[in-house]
Amino acid sequence: MIPETAERPKRKPRAKGRPKSILAALKAEKRGQVKGALYHRLQIDFTYNSNHMEGSRLTHEQTRWIFETMTVGKLPESVPVDDIVETANHFRCIDLVIESANAALTERYIKTLHNQLKSGTSDSRKAWFSVGDYKQLDNVVGDMETCPASKVHEEMAKLLADYNASGKTLTDIIDFHVRFEHIHPFQDGNGRVGRLIMLKECLKHGHTPFVIAENIRQFYYLGLQDWSKGRQSRLKDTCGTGQDVFKLGLKSFGYSYLIKEGEL
Repeated sequence: MIPETAERPKRKPRAKGRPKSILAALKAEKRGQVKGALYHRLQIDFTYNSNHMEGSRLTHEQTRWIFETMTVGKLPESVPVDDIVETANHFRCIDLVIESANAALTERYIKTLHNQLKSGTSDSRKAWFSVGDYKQLDNVVGDMETCPASKVHEEMAKLLADYNASGKTLTDIIDFHVRFEHIHPFQDGNGRVGRLIMLKECLKHGHTPFVIAENIRQFYYLGLQDWSKGRQSRLKDTCGTGQDVFKLGLKSFGYSYLIKEGEL
């Protein structure tokens, strides 16, 4: 009964508008304030695990509560104010990484991440602690000696030059992370800034991101030690395990088509 001359309704292809990358999906969910999806999970899981590795006492549930309501709620025991401040700051760091993932990785960018992470903490009120700038005092990590404060700028410039000349494979990103952690350019916050950089570079160069969760944390630490000794397989496998978990999230949130295999 429809006349042949009738104008056909305009239909949008079903696939049109689908995010073409993990970065695009995260940006769309962030800007649309989508709850309970990929961006939401990344914020909570990444922040909780990265902070917990550095001694934060907040639980996963408390981290989720802060992200979703920007309130603390009831805490069963005393928690350092810094844990709460740095959790809120870390959410903003992830937002910064998502929105500026395609920016060049520079010393200025790395210092901006550190400034965002540590602003408003008790460390920011210490005269010798440089928020958003390289360390003034030498430090050590366990038994590992780090780069002297006087040589940090020189070593960071060399690291960035080497990395920017690389092919930006996932192995290159992990290698940058290991070298960054050995330099340990900041007085505190190096681990979290380093893992945020890995997230940024994975998103920029099309690699599946990963979270160093509690069940693979010890392998991550051992992998950092092994890497410089020419044994790279442990850390690669650890990051690969984190990617497998992230891919399960992609599937559950309808992004199966963004899954890549054989990235390492």
